Amino acid sequence: MKTSIPSVLITFTLVCFGLSPTAKALLPAPSPDGGYPGGNTAEGINALHDVNTAVGINNTAVGANALRDNTTGTYNVGIGSRALASNTAGDFNMAIGTEALTNNNANFNVAIGFRVGYMNTRGHHLTGVGVAALRDNTDGTHNTAVGADALREGTGGSANTAVGSGALLMGGAGLNTAIGADTLQQNTTGIANTATGYRALYSNTEGYYNTAIGKDALGNNTEGNRNTAIGVSAGFNQTTGIDNVYIGTTAFGTAGENNACYITSIFGQGSPAGVPVVINSNNKLGTATSSKRFKENIERMGKASETLFLLSPVTFRYKKEMDPQGIPQFGLVAEDVEKTNPDLVVRDKEGKPYSVRYDQVNAMLLNEFLKEHRKVEKQETTIGQLRSTVAQQQKNFQARVAQLTARLDEQASQIQKVSAQFAAASPSHGGLESTEFATERIRGGGRAPQLVNNP
Repeated sequence: MKTSIPSVLITFTLVCFGLSPTAKALLPAPSPDGGYPGGNTAEGINALHDVNTAVGINNTAVGANALRDNTTGTYNVGIGSRALASNTAGDFNMAIGTEALTNNNANFNVAIGFRVGYMNTRGHHLTGVGVAALRDNTDGTHNTAVGADALREGTGGSANTAVGSGALLMGGAGLNTAIGADTLQQNTTGIANTATGYRALYSNTEGYYNTAIGKDALGNNTEGNRNTAIGVSAGFNQTTGIDNVYIGTTAFGTAGENNACYITSIFGQGSPAGVPVVINSNNKLGTATSSKRFKENIERMGKASETLFLLSPVTFRYKKEMDPQGIPQFGLVAEDVEKTNPDLVVRDKEGKPYSVRYDQVNAMLLNEFLKEHRKVEKQETTIGQLRSTVAQQQKNFQARVAQLTARLDEQASQIQKVSAQFAAASPSHGGLESTEFATERIRGGGRAPQLVNNP
């Protein structure tokens, strides 16, 4: 038995269905489950609710209100409640997590985690992984944030990279790289800073072009620029200074200083086989070479070193800002040396006298020393010859004296014999006295008395 349904009932039923709230979805009934025309997939209340399947293709929405407002956007993936909910025309976006990229309407963004990229509207080429990473970004581009709260407060800065919980928390103007928990956390307008290590550049707000590698490196820097710190707590005391270098775990530095350089583990360390390190006005380090391979126009120094005699060594103390202790110093004044020999002066970038080439002064001193040494050697040779002559003369003199002494002794002997003869011949006539008289006469340089035999 056929049962007929009145046309009025059918009409009423259709009208009621048309007024039902669940009938507002534009997508047709899924077949298969969740699959719709244009390669779209939707699962959840209002997921891909407004999509135009003729244009908006290859989208995947899973979760209540995921990709809810998408109409023409393509190749988007939204997984989680309100993921990519407000996206209408943005393409190639992926949002996984509750309210990830909720307000996005741009392209090429990836957000994984709760409210990652939540406020983003126009920013593109964004990557956020971690709870609230890139949360407040609105139109910043090419930012990467990995870690809970990484780049959370940043709105318009671009080309920032933050890896670590709280890294670049406050954002930054752009071009910043922060790797490590709480690195560059307070940065607001600073640009082109690089921080690697827990809390590196933590307090930086406006400083730019700073590089900090190591835990707490440049940790107190706020507005200082172009500083470099490598090592745990390196440059930790720096605040607003510029162009400083800190290398080593104890190179803390001084607040507000400029153009300072600290390198630890050098002072007190010997290097017996090494050579001195020098630096020029362009901050290039190097060593002085002495090999003939690197030299030309080699000549004897000669009298060139005699300009040393015109130099005026002084004692002095550096100014307080350079040496607060005021340690006594000994040396030369570069401006005075310039007047005597400009080649002995080191100049700064402006060409002004800065220091003295003391190593060259040492070479000149060596030349003068050798010249004096040769003079001394020549004088010693002459003195040696004179000593030899004097010694020979002394030897000859002593020989002559010996000869004379021998002759005198011989003559005295003869006199004694003669006196003895006198005494024997005429004792009554004072022979003894005559003998003594004759002896004294001979010793006084007179002639010995002659014995005459009268017939």
